[in-house]
Amino acid sequence: MRASSTVATAALSAISLSQSSAFITSRHTPVTFARGASALGMSSAPSRESSGTEKAPVDRKPRPGDVVAVDVKLTPQEGFVPEPLFDSYGRITFVLGGGNYLPGLHDLISTMVPGESVEGNVLDAGWGERREDLVVKIPKEGGDGLDYDEIRVGSELLLSNGAKCSVIEVTESDFTIDANPPLAGATYSTDATLVSVEEGPTVASEYSVENDEERPFGNSRYEIATIALGCFWGGELEYMRVPGVVGTKVGYTQGAAVDPSYRDVCSGTTGHTEAIHVLYDPEVVDYEELVRIGMERLGDSRNLLNQVGNDRGMQYRHGVYYHTEEQKEIASEVVQSYGPDCKTEVLPAKAFYDAEEYHQQYLLKGGQSAKKGDKANIRCYG
Repeated sequence: MRASSTVATAALSAISLSQSSAFITSRHTPVTFARGASALGMSSAPSRESSGTEKAPVDRKPRPGDVVAVDVKLTPQEGFVPEPLFDSYGRITFVLGGGNYLPGLHDLISTMVPGESVEGNVLDAGWGERREDLVVKIPKEGGDGLDYDEIRVGSELLLSNGAKCSVIEVTESDFTIDANPPLAGATYSTDATLVSVEEGPTVASEYSVENDEERPFGNSRYEIATIALGCFWGGELEYMRVPGVVGTKVGYTQGAAVDPSYRDVCSGTTGHTEAIHVLYDPEVVDYEELVRIGMERLGDSRNLLNQVGNDRGMQYRHGVYYHTEEQKEIASEVVQSYGPDCKTEVLPAKAFYDAEEYHQQYLLKGGQSAKKGDKANIRCYG
């Protein structure tokens, strides 16, 4: 059932839907953050301010962009049953501040040093606290186009801004809606040990042989693959599920304009394509496997120019963009193995501009699993 504009306006006059949770904010209210090359700790050029080559774990609190290994056990409290969206037990490795897992877990780990443990720390389950101002009584005044006989406890209404709410009480004169997410207020009891902190990878804004020979990924042992597979939502989730991938982000590359917006890219005038930065541990998963995963995901679209599935346009062209000569050789060999009709381009990496925040890990925010090794079908549009 869809609530009329009158009811939605009346409800929203008393409700602020600006949820504090990262999951909720990204689902309902697209927000803008500082885009560019700095997100996920990736700078536009390798930093030379680091003292020495920090390829071994470092003995300090982690900073945004560092890769952390954590032994964790997340236990739901008060009987709530979470959707299995991410790994909640055992050793997990991720880019601090780079999304995935719970925002509260990133905050907790940022305060710890390697070897430190906490037990029973209470973390928000990702849906924010329950808010009483999101519960509103609506009078049955008529003239709003609603059939009040159809409004029952448990009915779901859709407000004019796209937010969902549930009817929790109905009387002869009014009904009450609750716009809190169903799991608002849910928490985990968290046991965590910070095992190690390592410097995350950086890449130059554009590939060159000189950068390759010097230090292609900065002071880190982790590496970066840049791959375009059409709409970046589904491809990003595919890579998030791969063991050895410690971070992902989506953005725009291979174009001429500086720091384009999604609207700019969709106009077809900037020359950019939607792409995925994949941060990975080469000791767990190699570059060739990552390229093959992408090529298999493309399926028959490998043979289409500027198109993946039903998405057409330059921003949906597929390609592999190498950061080293070794990546170039591997990518070329893999792509060529799919035959002469394959249209996947293999080109040097160029400047990568982060997509808007609401695009980042979009399908995880929409409720699809990013657990390592998950084989569930990926629904590309939420």
